Amino acid sequence: METVGEAALRDPAGRLPDGFWAAAAVWLERPQVANKRLSGACAEPSLRVPRAGGGAAERAWGAFCASAEGEALALRGPVELILRRLLPRRPPPPPAPELVARDVLNGWMTFLPLEETCQGQYKVKVGNIYQIRLRHMQDDEWTVSVLLNPEKYVPDGIVYPKAEWLGNELISKLVKWSTEITKNEFKSTLSLISVARYSQVYQDLKEKYKEMVKVWPEVTDPEKFVYEDVAIATYLLILWEDERARRGLSKKQSFLDLGCGNGLLVHILGNEGHPGKGIDVRRRKIWDMYGPQTCLEESAINPDHLYPEADWLIGNHSDELTPWIPVIAARSSSSCRYFLLPCCFFDFYGKYNRRQSQKSQYREYLDFVAEVGTVCGFQVEEDCLRIPSTKRVCLIGVSRTVAEGPVLEDKRREFVRKRQPGGPVTLAPGGSCQEQSFSAAGQQLCAEEALHRGREGQPSWPSGFLPRGKEQVRNCTTLPHALVDQVASKVAHLLLSETEESLLHGPSSPWNSGGSLPLSEIAGHLDKEILKTLKKEHGGLQTLLRNNHQVFKVQHGKVRIRDWREEERPRKQLRARPARARLPSEATKTRLCWFDRHHPQGCPLPSASCPYAHGSAELNQRRIVPGDKELLVQLC
Repeated sequence: METVGEAALRDPAGRLPDGFWAAAAVWLERPQVANKRLSGACAEPSLRVPRAGGGAAERAWGAFCASAEGEALALRGPVELILRRLLPRRPPPPPAPELVARDVLNGWMTFLPLEETCQGQYKVKVGNIYQIRLRHMQDDEWTVSVLLNPEKYVPDGIVYPKAEWLGNELISKLVKWSTEITKNEFKSTLSLISVARYSQVYQDLKEKYKEMVKVWPEVTDPEKFVYEDVAIATYLLILWEDERARRGLSKKQSFLDLGCGNGLLVHILGNEGHPGKGIDVRRRKIWDMYGPQTCLEESAINPDHLYPEADWLIGNHSDELTPWIPVIAARSSSSCRYFLLPCCFFDFYGKYNRRQSQKSQYREYLDFVAEVGTVCGFQVEEDCLRIPSTKRVCLIGVSRTVAEGPVLEDKRREFVRKRQPGGPVTLAPGGSCQEQSFSAAGQQLCAEEALHRGREGQPSWPSGFLPRGKEQVRNCTTLPHALVDQVASKVAHLLLSETEESLLHGPSSPWNSGGSLPLSEIAGHLDKEILKTLKKEHGGLQTLLRNNHQVFKVQHGKVRIRDWREEERPRKQLRARPARARLPSEATKTRLCWFDRHHPQGCPLPSASCPYAHGSAELNQRRIVPGDKELLVQLC
């Protein structure tokens, strides 16, 4: 074999050779950290050879060592064998078996690709063998190298990277990992479930729900939110599948998602056969796209509410409800479990305040939420999800450690009471925290709840938590259409009249794109009652005009008519991008063209080039098939 890459490193801290073997373990167990075309690896426990007997992997190793290729590598002496399967991130390549021989004494690891025979045995494929070596030169000087046979090595770019990549990229990462001092506060990714099963289910669900990206009506990034929810759903489906197998259950678990947001997680889990519901204080536009089979409810959530019908409670970025969910689960029923993905840091009655400076704020908050679960009688497991987020640690209340009873209820109540601040803390509109006294309505609500419990002979829970009410939408989207049309027509007329009259006559006169006016000047031309209405909305006139993206362009406090001929170049560049990054043709012409209907000279673009419909006959409808349920969606 020849050296295809080598790197020298100095180790004044004395971390080698142990640091090298820790780095090699990352490449062995989590190769996706370096090779982004892999989803992971499934490694079996290591075997020490030679030994009596042995399985298929050991027989393949013995046969290889006795061959001419094995003799040439001089693989002698006791080694550790690890059988692993490399999992491609995308199909069609199937998982690839590989035998890894680790010789700690001599400082090398040899990677032997395997092929399975018809009899279920393994045979080493001699072509794509490579070796990683650590050599001590002198004092604190070491080298890391990659060796292979360039004449026989045939890369596929996925399971078998190019030789140049192994000699450059992989070596640089191994050198970095070998000498850096890392303190990982969290578990490895997907430590509680099968990585192979996760990869398979994730690819299936991603393919099944990819259409949602194309028709996402929210202002949030569709690729991030759709694929993140697909990943969370994948994790839950496998977690619940394992639970059914472990408990001998056939019926799929029911769930309740508290603070469900866009509701996509509820939609996916429901489509995959799990009965459940999502609750949130604010309805989202996308809820209407799911159809009646997805149960979503717009409602405020109070920690006093119990859900005995749910097997699992889900808190996915549930904000101020996060520490309450283990409490709610424990009090709902003796069999209720929970899944939490904490994000923002909230205590029971407001913002979470740090107490231990030696930990990161995130780690400290996770420990607090885990402690809540333990106090509530749960065995709390921790895992890291594979999602595009810095807050990807989940906490799972999988089982109970103690039986339910009055003693445990009193313990929970006292734990919550001790965390109640001296002055009540409430959530201001929009989720920001403010310390303030309760409103009269809030005091009355808490007093009524305490009185109600007293009448029933129940000890009252500490008052002080005020749930968010239904959020009022104030982004000009709920204003009457007549008012919006009136303002748009008025502003368009003002801008168009900025063009000199002499330029607008004659057969060759240019299309009138109008002038540019400051927002303050435009506001001076609007009725006082209209301005009064707009002031109640966040952003006022500017937000309304920006919502009318088709007609107006608002930049640096000035407004002008949008000329769609200027948009043609970016649209042509968009068409040159990969297909998966473009909107389909069905996602255009879902609204009537304002210029075609209202501009004195009509639309500056021909109908074929305009993204909006010239007449109702051109309006598009979009048909989506989420799972096996067909849903007709009119984008408007």
